[in-house]
Amino acid sequence: MEFKLNRIGGLVEIFPKLWGDVRGVFFESFRKELFAENGINLDFVQDNQSFSEKGVLRGLHMQHEPHAQGKLVRVITGKVMDVVVDIRKDSPTFGQHEKFILDAKINNML
Repeated sequence: MEFKLNRIGGLVEIFPKLWGDVRGVFFESFRKELFAENGINLDFVQDNQSFSEKGVLRGLHMQHEPHAQGKLVRVITGKVMDVVVDIRKDSPTFGQHEKFILDAKINNML
């Protein structure tokens, strides 16, 4: 896996290694030790999946302590534009944003 840091602290784009053959593609989407080696020491406690029709805009998601959650976001079909906005008032990148195209063909994740 390749872990690419971004200018917003704590935001990492992840590119898994894909193994493909005539049957399709296999990849490892999460391994706790590998994530920890790359500075992602989160205790994932929940896994969600949603499906959106074309043109759907999903809402902003954030939580305050003690309910804050790390998120691992990817798409299983097609592409989406994911926009991350830093709203942490004590952050040096407060108010800045990053845009990503998450693509099911390369299986990149945030």
